[in-house]
Amino acid sequence: MSKKIEEIKTILKKYGQEHLLNHYETLEERQKKELIEQIENINFELINTLYQKTKKEVKTQKDVITPIEYLDKSKLYDDYKHYENIGKKAIIAKKLAAVTMAGGQGTRLGHKGPKGTYDIGLDSHKSLFELLCDNLKAEGKKYGVTIPWFIMTSRENNKATTEFFEKNKYFGYQKDKNIFFFIQGELPMIDTEGKILIGEDGLIKLAADGHGGIYESLVKSGMTQKMKQMGIEWVFIGGVDNCLVKMVDPVLMGIAIEKEVTVACKSAVKANPQEKVGVFCRRNGKPNVIEYSEITEEMAKKTDENGELLYGEAHLLCNLFSVSAVERMGANPLPYHIAYKKATYLDKNGKRIKPDTPNAYKFEAFLFDAFGEVDDMAILRVKREEEFAPVKNADEAGVDCPKTARELYKKFYHLN
Repeated sequence: MSKKIEEIKTILKKYGQEHLLNHYETLEERQKKELIEQIENINFELINTLYQKTKKEVKTQKDVITPIEYLDKSKLYDDYKHYENIGKKAIIAKKLAAVTMAGGQGTRLGHKGPKGTYDIGLDSHKSLFELLCDNLKAEGKKYGVTIPWFIMTSRENNKATTEFFEKNKYFGYQKDKNIFFFIQGELPMIDTEGKILIGEDGLIKLAADGHGGIYESLVKSGMTQKMKQMGIEWVFIGGVDNCLVKMVDPVLMGIAIEKEVTVACKSAVKANPQEKVGVFCRRNGKPNVIEYSEITEEMAKKTDENGELLYGEAHLLCNLFSVSAVERMGANPLPYHIAYKKATYLDKNGKRIKPDTPNAYKFEAFLFDAFGEVDDMAILRVKREEEFAPVKNADEAGVDCPKTARELYKKFYHLN
């Protein structure tokens, strides 16, 4: 180990990160080993590049933003059956899998544990994981297949998540046969001097790399390879906190196959022009999602000849990809967005520092940043009340909370 430590010291000195070994001797053997593994896995060149970005003013590019075409699911009429039949054939042929992004904790909901284990308050007391699984199993039964389920956890919640599934006998799924777990990527947090932070446990303070890391995580974990071995050609990617998510939608699949696109996404009409959501558009001719902060009030209110908002298709994080597209998008990291956060850490003397104001940078990639890599995509407008009931906030917020999700779920499934 001493030879390896010397090698690591050389690397750390090169990048000015020698402090990472300050508390090494005080750690238990298990922690020492984990810290060394963490350091070996850090891409210091990337961290240095990201730090340099924090010091530069973001130059606003003069992108040309234009509306994007979409299909309205409720107005497909004769085409509905056509697309549905195409999608059904692909599902019956076992070409579809579902991926659930479940790396978060339920902290904002006052829940100790992975968000997917949260009970939204139904009489059944089913967790978000079980509600999603119920839907997957019901759809699979409809088509005489089992839809393979891939669940992305985080380093923080992986153990608790897998133990939860084991305790519940995987809700009828079979581990490593049709349900698979893989861990989301992480990046070190850094301070305003570019130094990587040490957490309270003496290890490097890591933060999840955002939902845009899904592509790279699927590839690096070998999940896309597994999908191809299973004959899977399409994968639906959604979040664990939407209890009405429809992971199996033959119409969406049929549209993607018929139109020969590698990405098909669901949208819902914005509740109002000012709603703070990302909306689908074209950026310099390519499909994209633009943040609400990037469009002017005039653009937000602009309507077409039918009175529909030109920029009114909200991104729901309900997206269908071909496996080949996921592989292509996961070959290289997406651009990272910088977030300035409060982070508790150990200083060079081993003292715990809990700041009152933001003190550290974390770096996240956004899933929709990869949309610009494709020539075209299909967008299907769905009814929000039928497919979008997220659980993001505590009930006090009054929106996207357990109460609103519970009401939408009960209304959709006709529960008393």
